[in-house]
Amino acid sequence: MKWPTDRLGPLRYPSPLNLSQQDDDYVANFVDDDARVIVDGDWHQLQRCISTGGTPEYFELSGPRANLFFQPERVRAAIVTCGGLCPGLNNVIRGLVMQLFYHYGVRDILGVRYGFQGMTVKYGGTAIALTPEVVENIHAFGGSYLGSSRGPQSSVELADFLQRRSINMLFVIGGDGSLRGARAILDECRNRGYEAAIVGIPKTIDNDIEYIDRSFGFNTAVEKASEVLACAHVEARGAMNGIGLVKLMGRYSGYIASRATLASGTVNCVLIPELPFDLHGRHGFLTHLEMRLKNRGHAVVAVAEGAGQHLFALERPETDASGNPRLNDIGVFLRETILDHFARKEIAVTLKYFDPSYIIRSASANTEDNIYCTELAQHAVHTAFAGRTGVIVGMVRNAYVMIPLDVVTAHRRIVDTDGPEWLAVLQSTGQAITMMNDSEPETGHRIQNNEIQGM
Repeated sequence: MKWPTDRLGPLRYPSPLNLSQQDDDYVANFVDDDARVIVDGDWHQLQRCISTGGTPEYFELSGPRANLFFQPERVRAAIVTCGGLCPGLNNVIRGLVMQLFYHYGVRDILGVRYGFQGMTVKYGGTAIALTPEVVENIHAFGGSYLGSSRGPQSSVELADFLQRRSINMLFVIGGDGSLRGARAILDECRNRGYEAAIVGIPKTIDNDIEYIDRSFGFNTAVEKASEVLACAHVEARGAMNGIGLVKLMGRYSGYIASRATLASGTVNCVLIPELPFDLHGRHGFLTHLEMRLKNRGHAVVAVAEGAGQHLFALERPETDASGNPRLNDIGVFLRETILDHFARKEIAVTLKYFDPSYIIRSASANTEDNIYCTELAQHAVHTAFAGRTGVIVGMVRNAYVMIPLDVVTAHRRIVDTDGPEWLAVLQSTGQAITMMNDSEPETGHRIQNNEIQGM
């Protein structure tokens, strides 16, 4: 399958960037407009494609073009941050402003306050002028300098905001729902014949956006989460039968819990949304935890917020402002269930519960995310000037590419529990391959014996 990007029109204006179009001249090159990156680099997949005369799946490469769709002096750009907070938002905002102002000469840059709400009449249609002086130091702080909000707004009203203010570039920094909103804005602009480049910078701390290598803020989240796990380990080891229980972010994808577990090396059991588990029974979670305490005298458990939702008797139909189902609190549920289980068995335990979600998501970006956010912002600006619209920019196979919004929002990325990453987690924790009573593998239930595994 080929995934070409939407183009506003031909590239008619020369780029102001003083770059090269030949190799080995010690000057960075413009990117050819037909440059591609193959999506799946698996050898067997490529062989099958070649043997059938097909074309491998690809994305178009992002980067500076020698010719542009927009004249820089006629550009009016706007930046909006939507959804929950995430490390790196201010880094992206700063990167966009610096790239637009210094490298393309754009002098009219607006920052929309409080997400898509700030583009509506009801909430004031608020926007502020952004200059390099305004954003100079915002990357040192967490959160969003512009503020954010959840929930859909009228695409008609959002397009009105752009057209009324003659905005022809909109950079949407947000997750799945925000990117769907960006697509709705683009559709409305097309319906009225208004030319605007709508470019997304995908933001989700859960790292659950399909195709891209990772989303910004994820590395910081893993780093901060691993620090909390280390604290939980200290607390657990400080008491007889001590248990450190840590709830981490991850509504549908357990990437933070998995990667933080690998980073910390102190977790003895991790629960993620991708894998159901039983509480009781021979192979249930509580039996596993009890064995761990018996053998080692302490345990650390990491649980993603979306794990174990099947354990709740009642479905909760409520949704949040973004339309996501409101999850039952698996952390509090496990805390009470664990305490009740050991009390009934007359086994004294000391349980310390940690929920660092808001601390993690409001942190400032670490060094790696800082770099990533800056590069994402630069590529988003290159993409808009190349007349691409209805796309996100992201890294795929270590290259920055442009992915159509429809493609990237069609599926959610989840942990492959058959893959090597989850195997690494199991081998790190020594937990059961499965904690379901009716699915014990023939090759043995445990990766390693918990008497020797773990700290």
